[in-house]
Amino acid sequence: MKRLLFLLSIISFLVTSLHAEKIDVYFGTGGRESKGIYMAKFDTEKGKLSQASVAAEINGPGFLAWHPDRTKIYAVASIDGGPGVAGFHVKKDGSLEKFTTSLVRDGGGTHVAVHPSGKFLLTAQYGGGSTAFFPLNKNGELGQSVVMDHDGGSKVVGNRQNSPHPHWCGFSPDGQYAFVPDLGTDNIHIYKVSADQTSIKKHALAASVPGGGPRHMRFSADGKFIYLLNELSLSVTTFAYDKDTGKAKRLTTTPSLSDEVKAKETFNSAAEILVHPNAKFVWSSNRGNDSITCFKADPSTGKLTVTEVESIRGSWPRNINIDPTSKWIFAAGVHSNTIAVHKIDQSTGELSFPTRNIISVPGPSCVLFGK
Repeated sequence: MKRLLFLLSIISFLVTSLHAEKIDVYFGTGGRESKGIYMAKFDTEKGKLSQASVAAEINGPGFLAWHPDRTKIYAVASIDGGPGVAGFHVKKDGSLEKFTTSLVRDGGGTHVAVHPSGKFLLTAQYGGGSTAFFPLNKNGELGQSVVMDHDGGSKVVGNRQNSPHPHWCGFSPDGQYAFVPDLGTDNIHIYKVSADQTSIKKHALAASVPGGGPRHMRFSADGKFIYLLNELSLSVTTFAYDKDTGKAKRLTTTPSLSDEVKAKETFNSAAEILVHPNAKFVWSSNRGNDSITCFKADPSTGKLTVTEVESIRGSWPRNINIDPTSKWIFAAGVHSNTIAVHKIDQSTGELSFPTRNIISVPGPSCVLFGK
């Protein structure tokens, strides 16, 4: 009997091992200790993350983005001549080899996104108050940037909103429009993508709550709603999105932290927002409180309800990201130099910390999952 149980345990182990997948994870980083872009291996079955190593040396790589062919990664970083974008080929062992660079020509980029066509990418310049368009040739090489300035400033929070501060860029599910939330203007700036994907032009504004300070945004899984994270007010505003007009209408706003909780910290700031592919859950990260807020989403109205606030087991979560299996959320603690792996309850969206898996990465500001 003992022999049979032993054999069954061996078979179970082998079956689990066959189904387990190990994927590459890349980390954009910053600070004095950073050497560039780091990478690690992640076991999606066990929720275990290996220790990180340098994938490519470069100065100050912030946010990272895949090319749609999944063979190239782009980073906003410091390059020869100043702030710019660098492109890397992904080698067989997962390491990165730089093959193209181009200057932003308007301060440093805080975010980068590659269009689904692979014909261009965008960056958002917080300090420069602009969006930059970079053409990409068939080999993924970067052309010269075209800088589009944002105008105004809501001035509700005077020291933060006297001028434009774009912080994120991305695209509608069909790729016909580009979106750039702007902390300084309290708007999402919407651009129309040309039919041949060779340019973008200003299209519309979607106003958030006054003094909210738009930072990052995500579409709902069905594309009907936009969830906009407001950095200054630590809240999420839901918009109804009309794909035919490329415009958005503000619906509801839900605080991510209570006033009582925020009062306990000297400084609080919202940083990142995620949406589960099942459309039921939304998460946002809270710097200062050093936590992740879990929201339950109503798929018919887009209204959010807070269900949990979970510690990240680190400090200053500038970025969080959900893995390709949708089972795990990574929390990047910039001040603690940590990446912590949290498990998602698939029925409630709430987070737990069963593997107690934390690795060290210097100043992590972006988590990007591999193939």
